[in-house]
Amino acid sequence: MRLSSIFEGAPNIEIKGLYTDSRKVKKHGMFFCLDGIITNGHKYINQAIENGATCIVHTEKLKKFVDDIAYIKVEDMTATMNQVIAKFYNYPSENMLVFGVTGTNGKSTVTNIIKDIYDHFAPCGYIGTISIEYKDVRRAPDLTTPDPIYLNEILRDMVKDDVKAVALEVSSHGLEQGRVDAIDFDIAVFTNFTYDHLDFHGTIENYFNAKKKLFQNLKSEGIAILNIDDEKSQELRTAVSGRVVTYGINQECDYQAKNLKLSMNGTKFSLVYADKVYPVETNLIAEYNIYNLLAAIASIVESGIPMEEVLKYVNNVSQVEGRLEIIDEGQPFNVIVDFAHTPDGLEKIYEFAQSITPEDSSVISVFGSAGRRDSAKRKTFGEIASKYSDMIILTEDDPRDESAKEIADEIKTGITNNVRCVFIEDRYAAIRQAVEQANADDTVLILGKGDEPFMYREGGRAPWIGDHNAAADTIRKYYLGIGIDD
Repeated sequence: MRLSSIFEGAPNIEIKGLYTDSRKVKKHGMFFCLDGIITNGHKYINQAIENGATCIVHTEKLKKFVDDIAYIKVEDMTATMNQVIAKFYNYPSENMLVFGVTGTNGKSTVTNIIKDIYDHFAPCGYIGTISIEYKDVRRAPDLTTPDPIYLNEILRDMVKDDVKAVALEVSSHGLEQGRVDAIDFDIAVFTNFTYDHLDFHGTIENYFNAKKKLFQNLKSEGIAILNIDDEKSQELRTAVSGRVVTYGINQECDYQAKNLKLSMNGTKFSLVYADKVYPVETNLIAEYNIYNLLAAIASIVESGIPMEEVLKYVNNVSQVEGRLEIIDEGQPFNVIVDFAHTPDGLEKIYEFAQSITPEDSSVISVFGSAGRRDSAKRKTFGEIASKYSDMIILTEDDPRDESAKEIADEIKTGITNNVRCVFIEDRYAAIRQAVEQANADDTVLILGKGDEPFMYREGGRAPWIGDHNAAADTIRKYYLGIGIDD
């Protein structure tokens, strides 16, 4: 693309790539001098030019200029960058149906359910915490919501591959940092709102205001799909200029689940929609997953697919790895892996565990808390765990440069009721201990990491096999004795 077609009056030079990282710039690149949280991109202009940048977009007044380099000074870097990105990649989000899902918990599950069901009608992509997926493509993500350049590049690739829709996890960080400002959302979904990410946002109000941006910026033709049972939905309703659709369980709404019958094998309920009652049977378990399913059903139906067609595919929704994942290797007790890493997330998974565990059996918990991330919730984790657990095994969970033992000690300050608690730093060993200690009909909960294949330590990101794999492996080896030499 020619620079003159991006900026009026600019030189007629070729631009082959867009960059915010000076180390990644290639020949004929445009470098945006972002003033980020950690560093200021203006410091790296020389490196960008050395690596091949022919255009520098900046906001600060520069003292030094290099011949044959185009310099574009702008007032609002985020707004300008998003406009350029959309144009450079030929407005990909305008050429597909875009579902955006935000909320404290449930984003990964809702987006994956949308993809799983919508794929039966037309190719659908997914971008989020777990992966980047469409058709036969699967890539590991860097962020829940990628940076705007990479995000639009992915969407462009999807459009080229004839993908008709995409389900996108929209994080509060991504909204606050303008990563989705160039995205044309058709449907915006709100799951729930609870305490999280105050290490980044500072206050609960700032955190919610970041979430609200998805709905404030939704086009007038867009549809907002809100969880009516969450009180924050009322505030979001006033932020939407387009149509609002509601879903829930406890209050009358557009998509309401009634008469829930929960079990370890699935859930049955009645779905009330448009003055009709539809019997629904799904393999999804736990009440909070029915909220997730309702959000996905509402999204797909509102996109134009009849309810009767959508319901054909809810009975066997693909398992979202690491999200309320039942690990069954033939052992006589329950083992559940879940990504829960917020107080509300823990409370909900514990409530489900309590509902499936006989009174004379035990709930054994394995979890920790991330280093350098919102340390205030650690005591709360201890309080919640001790309310439901018979034994707690504290372990590492992305400790970064903090001591996993000191993090565990902070969690312990909230543990009451004389619940047995031990600290085993190595996460695999902690999971093994829980598995070896479990008796028939007990429930082992392994919380916090889900299927994540890495662990953040002091030296950076290190490989980790994932809680789901660690659980299956320890059950086979140390409980069933499969694969261990006598």
